[in-house]
Amino acid sequence: MEGNDFPGDLLRAVLQRLPPPDLARAACVCRLWRAVASDRAVLEAAFASPWGVRRVVGEPETRAFWRAASLGRFALSHTVRRGDTVPGIALKYSVQVTDIKRFNNLMSDHGIYSRERLLIPISKPEILQGSTCYIEMDYNARREVAVFYPQGRPSGKAESSTNAAAAERRSRRILESVKRSLHTDDGTAAYYLSVTDGDPRAAMMEYSEDLSWERQQAGH
Repeated sequence: MEGNDFPGDLLRAVLQRLPPPDLARAACVCRLWRAVASDRAVLEAAFASPWGVRRVVGEPETRAFWRAASLGRFALSHTVRRGDTVPGIALKYSVQVTDIKRFNNLMSDHGIYSRERLLIPISKPEILQGSTCYIEMDYNARREVAVFYPQGRPSGKAESSTNAAAAERRSRRILESVKRSLHTDDGTAAYYLSVTDGDPRAAMMEYSEDLSWERQQAGH
């Protein structure tokens, strides 16, 4: 039986039980296998099943996220409260202080006071059994992980904070792109984006029209 002769349901059932490295190899067999191996549900199953995770919510920034189903791809969310210390948090979750600091890109213990939450490395895989995890890019920790919330789901505050950080990052990318295209400074690029409702193409056209008008005036 050749790769294309496998019934679709059977192929899916087999591939979603493979570990991510083997799933990546299976995607090279033929076009059909690649299509099935690239399916979101199959990728999620291969990523989550080694740890007994019930569901993974959200989309990673790149598909490469799914290829490493190591425990280091998961984290527990801890909301920082008054009086918290890194050693105290480490003791609570039975992890090393150095692991928390490294995982969260903390230069010192005092760094937690500028954070709303910390990502806690998973020390006991059984914590993830039957859980729902949420794929998030933590810009403080500078890492993308599947986050487990002990209270069941992200709070509105956590979600809005994450969304705000993502929006800020997108705005900065657009600003940098317009600035490079116009060969100008941040202030000028930001002004033309503001008068064109954030449309980079319209901002560049508006700038070009103003520049042409200024040149015409200078020629009189």
